[in-house]
Amino acid sequence: MSTSNTNPQTESKSHNSVLNPGNQAPEFTLRCTPDQSVSLSELRGQPVVLAFYPADWSPVCSDQMTLYNEMLDEFQEFQAELLGISVDGVWCHAAFAKQNKLHFPLLADFEPKGAVARAYGVYNEKEGTCERALFVIDPAGTIHWSYVSPIGVNPGANGILSALEDLKTKIDLTGPPKSKREYR
Repeated sequence: MSTSNTNPQTESKSHNSVLNPGNQAPEFTLRCTPDQSVSLSELRGQPVVLAFYPADWSPVCSDQMTLYNEMLDEFQEFQAELLGISVDGVWCHAAFAKQNKLHFPLLADFEPKGAVARAYGVYNEKEGTCERALFVIDPAGTIHWSYVSPIGVNPGANGILSALEDLKTKIDLTGPPKSKREYR
């Protein structure tokens, strides 16, 4: 699979408030089902990919999430956990995941609406949705890479894969960051 030639650590675009590489990733706990939640801190010790997207059921979002579902094995080669996040509720996510046969958690940044997206600097106040934004978080919880795509453009997976490869190389050269589990 080809990967992007851009520097994976500094690919954030023009959104002034978006969290950039080197920042600590804000902690969150969000519902993935009506009775289950996921906390970012539970995933310490492994890379995490956060895929913020505007809305379930929109054509670009459907294509993007379906692509990531097809790429899960490649993400898992880096032991990365993929989480989709939008302001839709858990029931909407459940129907969307079932329809698209998704095999990764979709988290509901529903109430308070967009709180996690705001913490990451990717909430669109005018539209009341998340921006189409990607973050790769290292095993210690630091943002390694971030990217905000134009709302109508599927950002694909090459940037994520490049960032995960870069992160793996960095860890192989410098050793794993302080975390609960070793990244390998």
